[in-house]
Amino acid sequence: MAGGWETVIGLETHVQLRTASKMFCGCSTAFGAPPNTNVCPVCLGLPGALPMPNEQALKLAVRAALGLGCTVHPRSLFARKNYFYPDLPKGYQISQFEQPLATAGSLSYLSPDRGIATATIQRLHVEEDAGKSLHDRFPKQTAIDLNRCGVPLIEIVTGPDFRSPHEARTYLLTLKQVLEYAGISDCDMEKGSLRVDANVSVRRAGETALGTKTEVKNINSFAYVEKALTVERDRQIAVLEGGGTVAPQTMLYDSKTNGVRPQRSKEASHDYRYFPDPDLPPLVLSEEFIAEQQTLLPELPAKKRERFVEKYALSVTDAAVLTADRTG
Repeated sequence: MAGGWETVIGLETHVQLRTASKMFCGCSTAFGAPPNTNVCPVCLGLPGALPMPNEQALKLAVRAALGLGCTVHPRSLFARKNYFYPDLPKGYQISQFEQPLATAGSLSYLSPDRGIATATIQRLHVEEDAGKSLHDRFPKQTAIDLNRCGVPLIEIVTGPDFRSPHEARTYLLTLKQVLEYAGISDCDMEKGSLRVDANVSVRRAGETALGTKTEVKNINSFAYVEKALTVERDRQIAVLEGGGTVAPQTMLYDSKTNGVRPQRSKEASHDYRYFPDPDLPPLVLSEEFIAEQQTLLPELPAKKRERFVEKYALSVTDAAVLTADRTG
């Protein structure tokens, strides 16, 4: 708690699924290919090209949801999220909105201040990635690489459950461990296969109502998560203590200056004009399909830690070290 203020943080994590091909076409997801080479009419959004869901991506998404204790819904809907951006050739992104793949999970992590804390996972849904705008290739020009268009992602959204930037970082490291253990993603932030957006607000200690939140984007390492959220928390406290009001906006973190700057005012879900994708039928998963993914989940770190503590009379700390990766 910073000087009578309480910090409230919720995280939205985009995780690239570990597949050889994209979410709705057969293009390769390999990292580092020359710009605009892993593309086809489907991921370029050319007229008449139809998407087809990637079964392996759906298996991994269901496995991730089960590993996080979510309820996987037998029926979910693909929706179009409409916005105009140079790296989005279709003018919309295929995502899920009103009926996501999975809801109501949780993940426990070791908080530096509160001991074992639990974050709620409000929803986990499947979506495709957009392309990438590159601002450093040509002087005074922006280049567009569409190789990432259509790369399969899951978005994992927590409740406003973290009370410090350090807690947010610890949760992310715990989430990374679970997803790597289960073979769902390589979670490499440098390659963009795990990206984090954070909603941050502050309130006076003892208050229950949430303050006005901002969204911090462009955080590309685990160390920067804590730095970026600390900078934004301190900025909001300074604004409020100076008698100002916090504007609901999207902030970009700049790791070179360790500062944040406003990018745009924050949009609401209705701004995206979500509607069910007419090219894709509802996603219907059988009980057998979901049950099979459950059997393919390995023993996850928390369970393994408990087993090591009981079986070998180890301390929690020693058990945590031994179960840090799956070879343990």
